[in-house]
Amino acid sequence: MSTPLRPVLGVISCNRFVSDGQPAQAVMTRYLDSAMEFADAAALLIPAMPNYLRARDVAPRLDGLLLTGSPSNLNPEHYGEIADDAPGPFDHQRDMMTLQLVEEMLSLGKPVFGICRGFQELNVAFGGSLRRDMAVHPELIPHHGPDDHSFDQYFDHTHPVKLTEGGLLARAYGRDELNVISVHYQGVARLAPGLKVEAVAPDGVIEAVSAEVNGAQVLAVQWHPEWKAREDEDRQIFFRLMGRALRGEKL
Repeated sequence: MSTPLRPVLGVISCNRFVSDGQPAQAVMTRYLDSAMEFADAAALLIPAMPNYLRARDVAPRLDGLLLTGSPSNLNPEHYGEIADDAPGPFDHQRDMMTLQLVEEMLSLGKPVFGICRGFQELNVAFGGSLRRDMAVHPELIPHHGPDDHSFDQYFDHTHPVKLTEGGLLARAYGRDELNVISVHYQGVARLAPGLKVEAVAPDGVIEAVSAEVNGAQVLAVQWHPEWKAREDEDRQIFFRLMGRALRGEKL
């Protein structure tokens, strides 16, 4: 008996990686590991090359889309702000490819998921804006580990989030609070129309959102469920939700 085909998950690449002095399209492997194992999906990397690759050529061939975290930040021009001092690095090619892909996927009624930068991209794609002051604002809790920490130590930095009563995540977790890995300097300033708040940090910063567009599920989190997901069932739940949505289940 043949094994049923798994749904195909498109995973956006970044265009800022360099290998042996040459530019490379790349995705951190931990996102692929978690998606393929816990969403039980077949992952395909989507190059951030909008000059050559049209989103409308790719979207019909995918069952869903994952927008990952990244070292780069979204250019503020995409949410209507001109800021000469906006912190980079930027990845203009990814910005353009992602915004086009989100529009095409949702027009076809296909689910889109976001993590960290992907969460921010979805807020901007829906018409929201970002704040860039989270590293210095005195009224906010730390959302990123100290700058002198190693890469692994950054992912030791956690804080609680409050899950929205009756929301998608609250139903999935069966409780109203979650401890999450926080590694970000930017976040939601103006929440986009059409997005529902799924979780907030103790300082009121929005940490997760959801929506349903043309029957397509949208779910994005500011935290990092992909980090060592095999060691934590709570982190696996995000990807299990993704797997259900890829198979057309209503969450």
